[in-house]
Amino acid sequence: MTVYIDIVIIENIIMNFIILYATGLISKSKISYIRIFIGSFLGAIYAVIGYMSILQIYSTITLKILLSIAIVYISFHSTNLKVLGKQILLFYLTSFAFGGVAFYFIYVIKPQEIVMKNGVFLGISTLKNVLLAGVVGFIIIVLAFKIVKTKMSRKDMFCNIKINVENKEFETVAMIDTGNLLKEPISNTPVVVVERTLLYDIFPKEILNNLEKILGGDLDEIPFEIQSKYVSKLKVIPYASLGKQNGMLLGFKVDNLEIQTEEGIIKNDNIIIGIYDKSLTKRGEYRALIGIDLI
Repeated sequence: MTVYIDIVIIENIIMNFIILYATGLISKSKISYIRIFIGSFLGAIYAVIGYMSILQIYSTITLKILLSIAIVYISFHSTNLKVLGKQILLFYLTSFAFGGVAFYFIYVIKPQEIVMKNGVFLGISTLKNVLLAGVVGFIIIVLAFKIVKTKMSRKDMFCNIKINVENKEFETVAMIDTGNLLKEPISNTPVVVVERTLLYDIFPKEILNNLEKILGGDLDEIPFEIQSKYVSKLKVIPYASLGKQNGMLLGFKVDNLEIQTEEGIIKNDNIIIGIYDKSLTKRGEYRALIGIDLI
């Protein structure tokens, strides 16, 4: 069977472009058609070299992984490693989904003249299959991610928590924040962020009303007896969220945290409360933030 290199390149550019576009759409990345085309073209050239077996090194897993990273980086130009890692993961998931759709169409349509070499399918009707698989795969993967997002209801995002400090306790609604991995830097203890106004019944108002001054080292407003009892227990917690890139929270260790989940109550006695001096929401839907790792 005669193989035309230009057809191989076109087929791979089309499929790579659809996969990369779907990846950018799902990851909410900034989409540049020129960058995605360059990334798609790089993947197509690799497919041709792999099919022709020009260089054996091109078939190694390490090179394939490095090539995937390069394609994703070229397509979206992410300088943040966390974002780049997310894009690479979604790129693989999308590729697997599209590959499954393509295999299905090959199985159903059963083209008479088709050959596979080094992971590349070629045949008379492969271009038609590529376009069809690309469209169907794109629809399936985008709809699937939308369904997953809509399944996250309010009860999945919020939970009730109870905090105990020196035989005093309070309850509130907390939002489960997947991006909240805040920890006290010295002990690496998880931090639960709580609005200051919730703490007046369990912590001295002299401290709660002077958070900024204490962070700045000014203790003039704090009576000596309160300083001697509480100041040594305070923790300074750096953070880069809640509207600040280089913020600092005061925190303190609590005796116990209880998290109410559908499966039951989760208890944790190794928690620090980070005191937030503003409201977390305008309508008060929740007044604390907990990390997903505590669930």
